[in-house]
Amino acid sequence: MRLILSVLLLSTLFSCKEKQKELEHNTEGEATKKEATVVLDEKTKDTLIYAEETHFKNIRQITFGGDNAEAYWSFDDKQLVFQSNNEAWGVGCDQMFLMNIEESFKDKQPPMISTGKGRTTCAYFLPDNKHYVYGSTHLVDENCPEVPLRKNGKYVWPVYDSFDIFVADLEGNITAQLTKEPGYDAEATVSPKGDKIVFTSMRSGDLELYTMNIDGSDVKQITDELGYDGGAFFSPDGTKLIFRSSRPKTEAEIKEYKDLLAQGLVQPTEMELYICDADGSNLKQLTNLGNANWSPFFHPSGEKILFSSNYEAERGFPFNLYMIDLDGKNLERVTHGETFDAFPVFSNNGKYLAFSSNRNNGGGRDTNLFIAEWQD
Repeated sequence: MRLILSVLLLSTLFSCKEKQKELEHNTEGEATKKEATVVLDEKTKDTLIYAEETHFKNIRQITFGGDNAEAYWSFDDKQLVFQSNNEAWGVGCDQMFLMNIEESFKDKQPPMISTGKGRTTCAYFLPDNKHYVYGSTHLVDENCPEVPLRKNGKYVWPVYDSFDIFVADLEGNITAQLTKEPGYDAEATVSPKGDKIVFTSMRSGDLELYTMNIDGSDVKQITDELGYDGGAFFSPDGTKLIFRSSRPKTEAEIKEYKDLLAQGLVQPTEMELYICDADGSNLKQLTNLGNANWSPFFHPSGEKILFSSNYEAERGFPFNLYMIDLDGKNLERVTHGETFDAFPVFSNNGKYLAFSSNRNNGGGRDTNLFIAEWQD
């Protein structure tokens, strides 16, 4: 959820993410298949991979304009589903798009696999590789909802009560509606075991985590402390959950949180990571870094967490990727950009990392997708 760098990052950070407008980009797509530095003019240099980024064996840029994020792998690692609001693709707010992993989209448009109605968020493949879950507001309003970014001078993020979670096939046909409770239901991700979905819901009156079977049955509440709990992912063996949380402590913080939530808003500028067993037991706070720590994902070993943070930033940015052990030790910086790196997601085979970044965008606001070959 979000904070800061610009209005772009503001919308990019948090639901699963909300994104922003498209700026033209002249980078040669094929050059992204290897480490490369593109000289845009005498003063501006953009790069695909920085010398300090030793975990990246190589990197490839996938999109070239607009705001693109939350790319999630199919269970067989052959495809990715991601969200974009690229105006050049004919959408006014985030919709879902499909790609084969060898593709890139500099000179062509990927197929849209959401309805094109309302706003969508947080898509995730189901185990059959033929269907996916995602959140959408289209049942309440087919138009894009407004995106408030400030309240009383502070950054905020909307939690639309019109979001519900749906199942669709890869042609965009909705085959099931998994949630029907009043209020926000979104941010669904699927266990690598293929049996459970974790999601965030307002059904209790607060933003808590829940799990359900992949058919929507057996809904169970996982968290129950005041504050926003969201962006949860299962460990590789399905036994643990990692998530971001903004939990107010003082009377003033609690009042502000409740007042904003009553208006369908949260202020996601202070978040830490929490980890628990898949049933909600053994909950513990993993980070205590300050600022915004979010978009966590398990390392393939199941023993570390990769996440995005601006804890080292003095003015809200940059956001970079970091890695930390499950006991909160051995914090390591992974990316070394000067703007925004977030939404890291490992392929199921552990060989590749998809993430979103402002790198190589000519100094503009485009947030593009990249795939890096990972090395420990």
